[in-house]
Amino acid sequence: MLSHTSGGYGMRSLVEVLRRRAQETPNRRAFVWLQNGRDAASEFTYGELDRAAQHVAGRLQSLDAAGERVLLLYPPGLDFIAALFGCFYAGAVAVPALPAARPGQSRERLEGILADADPRFALTTDADGAALVGSSLHVTVMQDLKSVVGRSAEPWTAPSIDPNATCMLQYTSGSTGTPNGVMLSHANIMHNEAMICERFEHTPDSVVVSWLPVYHDMGLIGMLFQPLYVGNLCIFMSPVTFMQRPIRWLQAISRYRATTSGGPNFAYEMCVDRIKTDDCAELDLSSLEIAYSGAEPVRADTMRRFSERFAPYGFRPEAFYPCYGLAEATLLVTGGKKLSPWRVRTMDALTLESDHRAVAARDDGHHRTLVGCGTSPASQSVRIVHPETGEELAEGHVGEIWVAGPCVAGGYWKREDESRATFQARVQSDPETPFLRTGDLGFLDSMELYVTGRIKDVLIIRGRNHYPQDIETTAENSHPALLPAGSVAVLVPGADAERLVLVHELRRQYVAAPDTVEIAAAVRRQVAREHGLQVAGLVLIKPGTLPRTTSGKVRRRECRRLLLSSAMPVIAENVLGGPLSPA
Repeated sequence: MLSHTSGGYGMRSLVEVLRRRAQETPNRRAFVWLQNGRDAASEFTYGELDRAAQHVAGRLQSLDAAGERVLLLYPPGLDFIAALFGCFYAGAVAVPALPAARPGQSRERLEGILADADPRFALTTDADGAALVGSSLHVTVMQDLKSVVGRSAEPWTAPSIDPNATCMLQYTSGSTGTPNGVMLSHANIMHNEAMICERFEHTPDSVVVSWLPVYHDMGLIGMLFQPLYVGNLCIFMSPVTFMQRPIRWLQAISRYRATTSGGPNFAYEMCVDRIKTDDCAELDLSSLEIAYSGAEPVRADTMRRFSERFAPYGFRPEAFYPCYGLAEATLLVTGGKKLSPWRVRTMDALTLESDHRAVAARDDGHHRTLVGCGTSPASQSVRIVHPETGEELAEGHVGEIWVAGPCVAGGYWKREDESRATFQARVQSDPETPFLRTGDLGFLDSMELYVTGRIKDVLIIRGRNHYPQDIETTAENSHPALLPAGSVAVLVPGADAERLVLVHELRRQYVAAPDTVEIAAAVRRQVAREHGLQVAGLVLIKPGTLPRTTSGKVRRRECRRLLLSSAMPVIAENVLGGPLSPA
């Protein structure tokens, strides 16, 4: 049997892991689905999931789907998990996607994935299959897979799995452009799961609670595959449930005595901003050992306010676990030590912007607080590199974050040139090793990684680089009407030069009648004081309407496009120097 701490070590694929679990602990609960984030509507034991996966795989094998791409179009739930493992069991390439259940971004994303992945087959439900009407796909409706466990089906034959072959296309969240299909292998996934297990110190007694999207890397690799790899229980719910009532997330942590959970920074902001004290009466967060924060800039102020807000209910500040990762590296790249104080550095903002160096802040008020995202394990290499010359930079110097190791994916599906540029970069001092260019900027301090922003997001104003996250944070703190982690800073064309415009989500209580003049004055005053910049325009929008990726990252370029095409759902605006003009 697997030992208490071994997890999936020694096995080469997720298929081997699930088959072993089904053989050794068939009646152990693996996944529990919470309807409305509260009631345990259905669950899979390892034995049931194994049989459901075989049912799906038998059907796929009868269609000769081995090696072919199979679109998975399911809402979050047990059916998605069974269909995904059915693809793995059939030797097919799984392509998870979000059903186009709402207009706008999700439909665009689905159409982009269909065009890029060009799948031959699709597994879906009756309702979601309607989105594929007219396509050339062979569509198989496999609804309520829990109910088919034990029924007769096409015979299944265990395939011969090449751990290094592509088993899944993980589409990126698309924060800076069209989503790309990252080609992941079982070897990539298994190595990353081992890293997560080691850094989080998971055991079969751990309990995971998740609301994260199951088709995105954080929710899929970190919250669904990791419990299977370790052999512990996963409780999960729909992202919509969390968005509508954030308290459901914390209540599930409390009820199931979760040891691990997490999400992007905005999730913790939502809890602080929207959860009422009356809803916390029976809350107990003392079991939580890992509350990870990643996928977007980790903010020290957010962690501090969340810790203070929920300390009366047992939450420990040291449970916060800042980390860094991306789909192109499967998921996790760096992380710290469990239940250790997170590291914070207060840096001189002007030196970061102009000299690209990290030095301690002075007393002139121009500072930036950064949170350490941990270190990289010995099995992979993280370097800070000059993005134009390929020169490796010394500690304390800001450059592009490059990664090499077994977790780095095989490239982007059908994009050879882009794959070569992104996944085959060479450091001057190490020309033999291929590195992944992340597109993120940061620096190392005592091997700890600090992320400062994205290359494509940097705003160049009067010849100086400015990180939009810094400007957004300053503006958000200038007036109580502005929602934390709910803003975007962009540059728009002006008569003589580009102008700085801020788009902000309002807190709900201010939506009906915001004092736009007062809010704009506060924003301009604070941004001028801390950054020496003039804010040409302030645009106020409803909470929840800022363009975001499926993982919650703000889409700055999409926000700019909506702004300039007059498609932004504006409540009020205050613009200097004339109306915003098209790009």
